[in-house]
Amino acid sequence: MYINFWYPAVESASLIDAPVTVKVLGQDLVVFRDQEGRAHCLSDVCVHRGAALASGKVRGDCVECPYHGWRFNGAGVCTRIPSLGPEGKIPARAKVDSYPVQEKYGLVFVFLGDLPAQERPPILPIKEYGAPGWRATLQSFEWNINFQRSVENALDPAHNEFVHPTHGFSGSNDDYRVPDLDLMESEWGVGFMTTYLAPPLTDDKMKTASKRSQAATIWAGSGSHGPASNWTHIHPTKEVFIHQYGFKAPIGEGRIKSYLINMRNFLIEPEHDQRFMDRNIYVADQDGAVLEPLRPVVTPETNLKEILLPADAAIARFRERLKEWDARGWRIDVDEVKRTRSKVAYAIPSPARRLSRSWTLDPIPLLRVSHAARKAAQ
Repeated sequence: MYINFWYPAVESASLIDAPVTVKVLGQDLVVFRDQEGRAHCLSDVCVHRGAALASGKVRGDCVECPYHGWRFNGAGVCTRIPSLGPEGKIPARAKVDSYPVQEKYGLVFVFLGDLPAQERPPILPIKEYGAPGWRATLQSFEWNINFQRSVENALDPAHNEFVHPTHGFSGSNDDYRVPDLDLMESEWGVGFMTTYLAPPLTDDKMKTASKRSQAATIWAGSGSHGPASNWTHIHPTKEVFIHQYGFKAPIGEGRIKSYLINMRNFLIEPEHDQRFMDRNIYVADQDGAVLEPLRPVVTPETNLKEILLPADAAIARFRERLKEWDARGWRIDVDEVKRTRSKVAYAIPSPARRLSRSWTLDPIPLLRVSHAARKAAQ
């Protein structure tokens, strides 16, 4: 799992009056709104005696610890310690990590890392969102799946033939093969577009919209963005498009919460939303059925423990990208966290740690890299 990227925390609509607790990158976070409706995200460990702030209440622009009433504002600074009285001096170390927040696409995104604003990777853009002629739906899923396995599934053109009956023919065509992939590179990801031979549509409404009732060649593809986001573009015809965007929050090494934003430029009336959402659940359940039993749970450290083929070219390149972020020192040392978790409460380092000292919680351990490797990766 990697720091220094944006991750989805909660749906904007679900963040109302009470603080919400979420777990991302194995760490507990508290998300709340202040009096002006602005969302904030803090480490969910009170630095007084270790209570969960999310179990408390929102008081004005602060979240109040349920144990002793300490209040922390959106910047993570303690503003009130009741036991000291109204004139008591609050210690400088009475602060928790506060993480940058953006609300986009109906989601509250949090930046979990200490990079300054100008160096942060962007959130995966959805250019169609809010554009005329496009309709969006938002869904979420939780799976006992490693985040890397999930993204690699999106980058895998060969699985559609066997996992999704609506996408392929279950290997019944003797001349089936995956075309050579022409990879597309971006600053923060890798992807491809290619052709698929798909079965006839069974949904009458969608069949009419796409003017397709027989097996057809579909132009489609997928790509990654950062370690835990991906896109999929499906073009049944030159006019009919489905564009999907997945934002994954790694709860831990073996579990994710995934938010799917589905964009379509046909049947855009609201009464058709459920039809598309049901279809997404149908496809997602098929993926989950094969991904949850994968062993090992975590993708092997070396490709020598698997046999990759030309159809896996995007997956191989995605793994290379992860190694680049390893070299920058952004990968969490999960083994060390597991070894010490009963004795140490960690916090993902926030941008404020670059500006001030005297923090109570230890920064989460990161895999060590040599100075030369880190410099080469920058």
